[in-house]
Amino acid sequence: MSESAGTEAPLRVWVDQDLCTGDGLCVQYAPEVFEFDIDGLAYVKGDDGELRTAKGEQVPVPGRLRLDVIDSAKECPGDCIHVVRADDGLPVAGPAA
Repeated sequence: MSESAGTEAPLRVWVDQDLCTGDGLCVQYAPEVFEFDIDGLAYVKGDDGELRTAKGEQVPVPGRLRLDVIDSAKECPGDCIHVVRADDGLPVAGPAA
């Protein structure tokens, strides 16, 4: 990870529900960004608080929650949380990082 990837660049995040185990660590780390849907899987929430249920849909990571979201990706047992730089899509945390 480059220096700016984790500390300065705006980030986006998405969850691969095909790999989600429903463990809930992400919801515990960053409940403003992640939430369970009725299927028991985690999804990301937009700035409006609404779940984004389309496959691969990304949302911006609020600056104050960037470390919580990165930690969520690193600790996720399903390895299903993808955190990327908003400007170029470079993986910052998750299975592709």
